[in-house]
Amino acid sequence: MGSVKNGVRRSGTYILAVDVGSTSIRCHVYNPAAKIKGFSSRPEEDATQATLKKKIKLLYPKPGWVEVNPEAMFEQFVAVVKEAVQVSGLHMKQMVALGISTQRATFVTWDKTTGIPFHNFICWQDLRAVELVRSWNESLLLWVQDAVAEENCCFGTIDTWLLYKLTKGAVFATDYSNASTTAMFDPYQLCWSTFLANLLSVPVSILPPVKDTCCNFGYTDGSIFDIPIPIMAMAADQQAAMFGECCFEPGDVKLTMGTGTFMSVNTGTQPHASLTGLYPLVGWKIGSEIVYIAEGNAADTGKVIQWAQQLGLFSNVAETEKMVQEVQNSDGVFFVPSFSGLQAPLNDPNACASFMGLKPSTTKFHLVRAILESIAFRNKQLYDTMQKEVNIPITCIRADGGICNNQFVMQLTTDLLICNIEKPKRVDMSSLGAAFLAGLAIGYWGSREELKTIRSVEKIFKPQDVLHHYKPTIENWELAVRRSMNWYNKTKQE
Repeated sequence: MGSVKNGVRRSGTYILAVDVGSTSIRCHVYNPAAKIKGFSSRPEEDATQATLKKKIKLLYPKPGWVEVNPEAMFEQFVAVVKEAVQVSGLHMKQMVALGISTQRATFVTWDKTTGIPFHNFICWQDLRAVELVRSWNESLLLWVQDAVAEENCCFGTIDTWLLYKLTKGAVFATDYSNASTTAMFDPYQLCWSTFLANLLSVPVSILPPVKDTCCNFGYTDGSIFDIPIPIMAMAADQQAAMFGECCFEPGDVKLTMGTGTFMSVNTGTQPHASLTGLYPLVGWKIGSEIVYIAEGNAADTGKVIQWAQQLGLFSNVAETEKMVQEVQNSDGVFFVPSFSGLQAPLNDPNACASFMGLKPSTTKFHLVRAILESIAFRNKQLYDTMQKEVNIPITCIRADGGICNNQFVMQLTTDLLICNIEKPKRVDMSSLGAAFLAGLAIGYWGSREELKTIRSVEKIFKPQDVLHHYKPTIENWELAVRRSMNWYNKTKQE
């Protein structure tokens, strides 16, 4: 960290940020202006510049099971960091800090003596515990109970596993934002809950110590990147994206549309107790400051688009914007985007994805329009729930994630929410948030006010007066949603 002294940045130094998402691992190299070294605005150049992507191979050993090989994930992590620095034309010694954001609630247990995992990562999309959720959320039990019988067992989400591997076992820790997503952390007392851990038969002794989101987590082992690099920030991906969007004030809303849709509102210094399934999370903890968020999600946003492409409805996602303009409406066709059930405010894991209202006149254009409309309708459903529950005026909405590149979805969401929505120039906000947090920790950036000046907006979507036109359509879509609920229970009864 010799290139940064007394909180004053020097030229020729850079921040590394890695985002471990649900389907890819991304590494960015940022300069003091938060510009990506070598970044090109041409999509085909993305993978040859400082933004490198490696697909995460998801494993499906049984229907509803979703896993990832922990060792393979770590190898990909190391590879993207090395490649990002290489293509930027820089050297590892110019990297003054590393910030990491990760997908949440994906966990593994391992032997702390040997470092060997007892099983694969169990991903957040995994549905094997659906039948147990009615009594207690026992998704963790399915693997942990077997693992805790082993001596020297460690439990960790992806951030904890990466810290352990990057430091060759020297660091076993997590941060508040990741801990708060495990269902074993008390966001009110800010500690692991003995009651909840006992309820799940998970010994508190195997859980990692919890540190600030923005702090020195230790150094990468010198053998991994040739030199030690300080790990200065660990954050859950949605909280990192919120920080990257500079949603620092109560009432600021971040809308991520990627693999899933995640709508989060800054609730300030108080966690929000929800009645409809919004969950209270720690946004970040930096020193004495703690910020909470209330969040709702729709799990299958990106999966729906990928499925429609694989089905042959379109060959390129960019085509969808033109396709929806080929028809004035969906011709009475409605799509329910619930491959993984429905989350807040309906909270039905047994809901099924479905098309309703199909007829001989239905074309693929109608199907695509119904799919894209369903994303915007779910956004409105989450937003309405948030407005009813959270007694904080909404101050701004900022979008990120790959699907916010779709102009139709963005404009329709804006119209339905009747609120301006800002779209950033670049949509990898989780990575930028991790970089901001790491940079603040070492004085690379001096304050959040400076971060606000760095943040760049590509477009502000403004609402058009169409909500009254869409009201009957939304009501019929909600009827379709209700009819798709409890589907798996019905088939089992039959």
